[in-house]
Amino acid sequence: MERWQNKVAVITGASSGIGVAIAKDFVMAGLQVIGLARRKELMEKLHNDLPEDKRSQFTPMYCDISSRESINEVFANILSQFGAIDVLVNNAGCMKLGQLSSMKMDDVEKVLHTNVLGLVACTQFAFKSMKERNFNGHIINVNSIAGHSVLLGIPNQTPAFNIYSPTKYAITAINEIYRTEFRDLKTQIKISSISPGFVDTEIIYDDLRKVLGECLLKPEDVSNAVMFTLSTPPHVQVHDMIIKPVGEIV
Repeated sequence: MERWQNKVAVITGASSGIGVAIAKDFVMAGLQVIGLARRKELMEKLHNDLPEDKRSQFTPMYCDISSRESINEVFANILSQFGAIDVLVNNAGCMKLGQLSSMKMDDVEKVLHTNVLGLVACTQFAFKSMKERNFNGHIINVNSIAGHSVLLGIPNQTPAFNIYSPTKYAITAINEIYRTEFRDLKTQIKISSISPGFVDTEIIYDDLRKVLGECLLKPEDVSNAVMFTLSTPPHVQVHDMIIKPVGEIV
């Protein structure tokens, strides 16, 4: 991790769960971390909970990843204040329960804009910064097993995950598109996808939690995978890592 000391890392969805775990690990590893989320007050709590000598390495900024205007504004501020983006972790995600055949289109659009279009918009800013400086940065997408196997919800109940799996399948495809684009554009920028199974975060609703019981990953497990991916030598690229809790039913 020595080559990432004092490098600038942007993490989306940094107010809870996996995003918080990654932010903590990045700060402790010596990176300069910018956390993006709508709930800025939770990121400020994370900032205050860090060791006093590490707090200057974490900067919380408001951003609604479903809004292109919000993304444009915050990335302009990041580049103005920090001058570069060396690492990007696209972690922000959204799920709305309901049936795709009848749910509100506003909810469908919210999931699509957050999980897919927001990821693409953030990646464009990061890639531009890396390529213009000829810097071999790293973009890591927090994907899901839902991007490899369609998740429907609780067995023997009407499917409730609707558009969520299609958005994660999109990330799986987008990751491969980026890999070939970055290669053919003659860069050494890395692109990686981390696909966890069910993780003990806010997205696990109560009925699903009852079914899963203790068979859940911890946010720190996913952060460990991200740290490993980032720590690989310059010639090694993790394309897609799938991690599950032992005994997971999916």
